[in-house]
Amino acid sequence: MKNKKLLLKRIGVFVSLLSALLAALLAASIRWMFATWNNLTMDELLFHMTAPLEGTNEGMIREYLLVCLLPAAVTAVLLGGLFAFFRKNKYFYVIPALTFSCAVAMSVLAAGYTWNKLDVGTYLEGRSTESTFIEENYVSPADTEITFPKNKRNLIYIFLESVESTYADRENGGAFEENCIPELTRLAEENEDFSGKEKGLNGGCTTTGATWTMGAMFAHTSGLPLSISINGNDMDTQESFFSGAITLGDILEQAGYSQTLLIGSEAVFGGRELYFTEHGHYEIMDYDYARKNKLIPKDYKVWWGFEDQKLFALAKDKLNELAAKDEPFNLTMLTVDTHFEDGYVCGQCQEEFGDDQYANVMACSSRQLKEFIGWIQQQDFYENTSIVLAGDHLTMDKNFCEDVDGDYERKVYTNFINPGCRLKLNEYREYTTFDLFPTTLAALGAEIEGDRLGLGTNLFSKTQTLTEQFGLQKQRTELTKNSSFMEKLADIDTDNAELLAREEERKPKATIKIADSEEEGIVAVSVKGIKNMPEKISKMRLAVWTDEKKKQYIDMEKKKKGLYKAEFKIEEFADSEKNYSVAACATGKSGQEYVLNEKTISAGDSQ
Repeated sequence: MKNKKLLLKRIGVFVSLLSALLAALLAASIRWMFATWNNLTMDELLFHMTAPLEGTNEGMIREYLLVCLLPAAVTAVLLGGLFAFFRKNKYFYVIPALTFSCAVAMSVLAAGYTWNKLDVGTYLEGRSTESTFIEENYVSPADTEITFPKNKRNLIYIFLESVESTYADRENGGAFEENCIPELTRLAEENEDFSGKEKGLNGGCTTTGATWTMGAMFAHTSGLPLSISINGNDMDTQESFFSGAITLGDILEQAGYSQTLLIGSEAVFGGRELYFTEHGHYEIMDYDYARKNKLIPKDYKVWWGFEDQKLFALAKDKLNELAAKDEPFNLTMLTVDTHFEDGYVCGQCQEEFGDDQYANVMACSSRQLKEFIGWIQQQDFYENTSIVLAGDHLTMDKNFCEDVDGDYERKVYTNFINPGCRLKLNEYREYTTFDLFPTTLAALGAEIEGDRLGLGTNLFSKTQTLTEQFGLQKQRTELTKNSSFMEKLADIDTDNAELLAREEERKPKATIKIADSEEEGIVAVSVKGIKNMPEKISKMRLAVWTDEKKKQYIDMEKKKKGLYKAEFKIEEFADSEKNYSVAACATGKSGQEYVLNEKTISAGDSQ
């Protein structure tokens, strides 16, 4: 008896310590997640949860270990010391019991906060609702005539990490008292951001499926959101990336362009390498490429790989190389210094904004971009080259834009320099980053039948954008819903072994127990251990059948949290001489039913 009590005591201590560790880790992780990603959305979170970790900023991983894992471990160690100190106290059992209760309460509160913060209910409701908005408004490049000029123009497309028009001062259409990006502001004023006759910067709005780097790069170059069903968002399990979509890279490759992706981080991160290799066969020049080709020292790594100062130097060399060839080129770049949190301070950064590091980094990036564009404009190839500067998405920095008025519509910085076409409508345009897809082709002098591609509109034309036609909120609402059309374009390999295993793990599950009742011919069924339910259960039913076509249902009674019971006469629902099957069917608040588990029972047996 004494040994049994000791064993139970040790089990109780272990369970309470483990629950405290997990609860502390969960709470710290959620706090860190929302502090780090200021504008985190469910689609972004789900994408990165299933994307490969390769290429992730090591500093971010170290920060997570330091801010989340270390405090959780310290908490567990301190509790362990407390348990050891009071282990001989006759009321010792109160401490692990209290610890376990607090851990459960903390976990529930943390989960509830996350649910509300990410508006998971609305997201799941949208995902369970089918929308034909994309299908009805999508213009396929395969069915659209695109005519390039005889003398094809070169393209330099620079994705500006987290750069918004918001960072300008209020006088220039921004939201800040002082302008953090004065050089970029002047460049936009001197070129085209589709602000028309109005004073101040204009830019592209971001929508669902385009609020993080890979989602943004996909949206800019395909006119589509990187937003598919939860079960189909595991792109790291796939051998193709939206093989059904025709993108900017595909069109330029067919037109005879050489294409290069130049970035200072690892291209594999977020699926970028897969996407740009499949759609346009881009030459990938990333951090790994730079190390292998001795463009940087083998052991060199800062921030996400190497800083923008080196990126622009490499770009100049690559542009000279590309310009010396006969075919037109597309050099696509992605800056990185302005990535959250607070950006990377390079040797060129100044302190004109005091101790506001992110503002200083933004100002430094603005100067470097102005110098780089100025260098391009002095080269012989510039006359026949169009340049696009576009912020990839809104910043996720936790506090940089916290004082921006809630009514101010934050937009990504957008600027078309030296386009090969004329503006047909000199008015302020309302547009999203989807519109940059056809607009980029138009900037190369290409004529697009109907002036629309993907969900985008050529902004140099008079054709209305979907934003001008339907409004931004309508677009955002429809894009949160499920789209069978998008899943078809994504061409997900549902038979992929890794994907199947992952999906099986995520399916709603429950344990079914069956026993004979004291009354002859009565079967008692209990359902418990329910997990992975995407929404709150409103009703539980038990399905019983010997013939699938004659399935019958019994309402189950909820006995306590997570436990449902029902009894039935075997002769009324199944043939007692045959094997029969039962299944636990949970109905969510949305009305959708989920089969949690099913069992086949041998005639006369109970389990």
